Amino acid sequence: MATSDNLREAFAGESQANQTYMSDAKKAKADGYPQVAKLFRAAAAAETVHAQAHLRVLGTKDTVGNLQAAMSGEESEFTSMYPGFVAQAEQEGNQQAVMSFRNALAVERIHYGLYGEALNAVRSGKDLPAAAIFVCGVCGNTVIGAAPEVCPVCGAPKKRFSEIA
Repeated sequence: MATSDNLREAFAGESQANQTYMSDAKKAKADGYPQVAKLFRAAAAAETVHAQAHLRVLGTKDTVGNLQAAMSGEESEFTSMYPGFVAQAEQEGNQQAVMSFRNALAVERIHYGLYGEALNAVRSGKDLPAAAIFVCGVCGNTVIGAAPEVCPVCGAPKKRFSEIA
C-alpha cells in the first residue's frame, strides 16, 4: 500500500473518530457526565487536527477542483451507494436504517445541485450571492435563503433548522 493510500485511510479514520466522539459527547452530557462530555469533545477536536494534517499532506485542489470532487462524491452517493443501502435495509426490514438512508440520499442530491450552482458561479469568477444557509438537524437538508416551515425531506418543523455561520 502506498503512503498516499495510508494518508487517505488515516484521514477517513480520523474523520470518523471525530464524529463518533462528538456523538459520544452528546450522550455523556445527556447521561449527566459533563466532564466526560468535555473529554470526548477535546478528543474529537484532536482527531480533526489529525485529519486536517493528513489532508494537507495529500494536497487539495483549487475551488473548482474541490467543487467537482464534491459533486462526484455526492452523485456517487445518491446514484449508487444509498440506493443499494436502502434496498438492503428494506430486505432486512430495518425501517430506521431505511429512513436514515433515504434522508441522506435525498439530501446528497440537493448538495449535488448546490455544488453545481457554486461551480457555475466560481467558473464565472464570482462567489455565490450572500444569503443565509440552514441545515435541518434531523435529515441534513441544506437550504440557501430561509428555512422552510416544514422540511421537504423529513417533515421536521422549521425550529429544527440551524443557520450555518
